[in-house]
Amino acid sequence: MAFIPLQSKRVESRRESCLRAIATTAATISIEPPSPCRQDCLHHQMIFTNARLIFPDGIRDGLEVVVEEGKIAEIRERTLAHGRHEVIDLNGNYLAPGFIDLHVHGALGRDTMEASAEAFRSVCDFHASGGTTSLLLTTATAPLDEIVKVLQAVRDCRSAIRLIAGVHVEGPFISKAKPGAQRAEFIQDPSPAAVQQLLEQADVIKRVTIAPELHGALEAIEVFRARAISVSGGHSDAWDEDARAAFKRGMRSVTHTFNCMSTARRRGVNRVAGLLEFALSEPDISCELIADSHHVSPTLMKMLYRAKGPYGICLVTDATAGAGLPAGSQFALFGKDCIVENGVCLLADHSALAGSAVRMIDLVRIIVREVNISLNEAIVMATENPARAVAFETKGRLVVGGDADLIVLSPQIEVLRTFVTGGEVWSA
Repeated sequence: MAFIPLQSKRVESRRESCLRAIATTAATISIEPPSPCRQDCLHHQMIFTNARLIFPDGIRDGLEVVVEEGKIAEIRERTLAHGRHEVIDLNGNYLAPGFIDLHVHGALGRDTMEASAEAFRSVCDFHASGGTTSLLLTTATAPLDEIVKVLQAVRDCRSAIRLIAGVHVEGPFISKAKPGAQRAEFIQDPSPAAVQQLLEQADVIKRVTIAPELHGALEAIEVFRARAISVSGGHSDAWDEDARAAFKRGMRSVTHTFNCMSTARRRGVNRVAGLLEFALSEPDISCELIADSHHVSPTLMKMLYRAKGPYGICLVTDATAGAGLPAGSQFALFGKDCIVENGVCLLADHSALAGSAVRMIDLVRIIVREVNISLNEAIVMATENPARAVAFETKGRLVVGGDADLIVLSPQIEVLRTFVTGGEVWSA
């Protein structure tokens, strides 16, 4: 498995350096020490000035953002009175909320299913370089015991790796007719016992993908929603009525729109909608979109934008372990051999896509250029919309009281710096 390190700059405290050395020599230690700036940034006061601020309704000049104790304390007209605050001059570049990725399996040869802090750290560091400040580590279809191991590992280290906002459980409750790159032998119906096994880790789970047509799916959707877990329909061969029933029970999203989901087809003499058409027609359904031009072509992106508008789409990478690796690199997706080719991840036999090789900033740049939408609308799709989909009330917006998860973007839509609760975690 090929591997290349992320070329990033991450400030590390003396205490963390010592703890990291201890962790390296002690093979039994399963998590890394606390992330940098955890204590310092919570008491750090700073002002981001000389920037173009990106809001949902447009881009504004002449403002500055005051950060105190990891939160946005004030958004005000630019001033020369800065007191004791550290002043960060952004030289006229953009300042936006940090990206929220609801669907990410891996990067740099590492995968969520490894259930290790080392793997999680590599994945998060890579995606921080693409402007992601919060992400849901996403599982693959596997035996439930393996998925539970991931959930437990995330619980153990999420306080030390600040990008981790929880887990997206994708599979095993999916359709054998729409497995994509998932391992069909581990697919199962959402039985009460299986659902309960996951719910024992409910504090870590933020999102579940489920095929609405499966036996027991409607009951499972209700149970997950009752525990404040976002339910997304996906890897599904559902008919219109299956999707509608799932919506009534609490399904409010669909997973990687256009990919591994049913579409309109004939039943007898009638043509009936599938999950795709239901999602496009229902205003209260939020659609994940892998806008990498491989999973979804520009024409399909435009169609989705026309149907859902800027507030009905959540950009997601669905990045797998091949993200960040050079072309020709081979990697595994929970036992399935994969390869990176032409900027996307494929099963080694080229029979299916196997996730993307991109970061969130790549999706933003592509959808702006290929679909010809405004930068502020693209940013909404990567920030406010995913925050709303999983009820992250303090993330995804430049508002007073919100988390100081911020990114600095160049005019060419490249990430220059990434901040999480006011602490810098990556810079170009």
